[in-house]
Amino acid sequence: MSEWWRGAVIYQIYPRSFRDSNGDGIGDLDGIIEKLDYLARLGVDGVWLSPIFRSPMKDFGYDVSDYRDIDPVFGDLRRFDALLAKAHALGLKVIIDQVWSHTSDQHAWFRESAASRDNAKADWYVWADPKPDGTPPNNWLATFGGPSWTWSPTRRQYYLHNFLEAQPDLNYWSAEVQDEILDIARFWLDRGVDGFRLDVINYLVHDRLLRDNPPAQRKRPPAVAMLYQAHIHDRSQPQTLAFLKRLRAVIDSYGDRMTVGEIGDEDPLARQREYSEPPDRLDTAYAFHMLDARRADPELFISALEAWRGAAGWPSWSLGNHDVDRFPSRLGKDDPAFTRLLMTALMCLRGTIFLYQGEELALPQAKVPFERLRDPFAIAAYTGGAFRDGARTPMPWTLKGRQAGFSEAAETWLPLDEAHRPLAAEAQERDPGSMLTFTRRLIAFRKRSAALRLGDVEPRLLAQGVLGLDRRAPGERLLGVFNFTAEPAAARIAGPAAVSFAITGAERLSRGEIALPPYGGAILALPETGP
Repeated sequence: MSEWWRGAVIYQIYPRSFRDSNGDGIGDLDGIIEKLDYLARLGVDGVWLSPIFRSPMKDFGYDVSDYRDIDPVFGDLRRFDALLAKAHALGLKVIIDQVWSHTSDQHAWFRESAASRDNAKADWYVWADPKPDGTPPNNWLATFGGPSWTWSPTRRQYYLHNFLEAQPDLNYWSAEVQDEILDIARFWLDRGVDGFRLDVINYLVHDRLLRDNPPAQRKRPPAVAMLYQAHIHDRSQPQTLAFLKRLRAVIDSYGDRMTVGEIGDEDPLARQREYSEPPDRLDTAYAFHMLDARRADPELFISALEAWRGAAGWPSWSLGNHDVDRFPSRLGKDDPAFTRLLMTALMCLRGTIFLYQGEELALPQAKVPFERLRDPFAIAAYTGGAFRDGARTPMPWTLKGRQAGFSEAAETWLPLDEAHRPLAAEAQERDPGSMLTFTRRLIAFRKRSAALRLGDVEPRLLAQGVLGLDRRAPGERLLGVFNFTAEPAAARIAGPAAVSFAITGAERLSRGEIALPPYGGAILALPETGP
């Protein structure tokens, strides 16, 4: 097997907002097909498609009602096959989101399970009797607020949901559930997908005794009630790893395929390592260490890499996705130079890199009026910002035209932020100094470098606020140097060096020292041996 995913750059598409081909205001598969050439020119190795399966869209596809069919809003299986064929013809891999922790409450499985306590799927979901006073069986709290339990008058029991009430949790203590999920994996692998991104994969198994979670030690009240608890019983159970072993056997039987898991837990980096430990778990995993960060400094990157020191597995890294504010605003202060520094530092990390759609354009977090918000979590937690919806607005493709080339509809599912229009791909295509051009050059540089794709890494603090990432592979040594401050900085470089890639063009290397402008940085070529 080639393990093509090691060191790859994979582009996440949020299909509802990527490109609308039929004018209904919602992105679709034909819109993605139309833009695959753009992604091939960007230089990425593959794409990750957020959920495209049948769904009532209470959580915009993360509430699946049929795992083996495409939701009509996006297209159908025939169009999916066409997408897969064109991507492969362009040399792009395709991985798809699989949401196996829970289903929609509209799924046929749940409807049957909820109908009685003695039907064929009665134990396919997590059901529990109430306490004597009628309250839920334990204190578990859901991610989106409130108890993790909802009452079913028909069964006269509670069912578990770690997210929305409309997203009941599957019961992985059932061998039938595990077998069915593995059959779903085979369905898509047989169709030709190159792998899976596995949503909240450490949430699959719950504590069978339904023990209460203990309180978490918090210095101040958290914004989300579920953070009051240490979630030791409702996620990350050891039995999940046993299921991953079964899944890995299926994946490996297909050859050149991969799995990447989404990990959310109290210690995300340690759990990320655990879930990607060879030889029979996930190929790779990513955690929310960088995604949850509200400040970017050398320690953010050093702590991530130090947590992986000596690990046998392979990490994945990203600065943004559909669940968090866009990184140019959240981490980069909406400063173009800082945004480029962060993108370059990301590309110098050891691991698989994920880019979220629009990051190559440096799109800032979008503004969405309250009355146009669609995400239930953004609405419930509203304090003036758009939260997840601010990262999900339509992709700007053209300077002119309705909806900046995303759609011909008068109104789109989320509104276009007009501040994004000047950053449209069309405008940046023609600008040699644009973020799009910069990102293409950066990805191409990474792809040419064995040290960046596959080499060892040694992070270090070179000076106050200056990060160094020393990357080594047989025949090549590179040193990424990054000034995270708004002031000029300098760092000593031991031995001869040459600038191979500069962020601003104002970086100067002289007499064993590199001078860096504010938010400046460079990738230096160094001799293979040396400190």
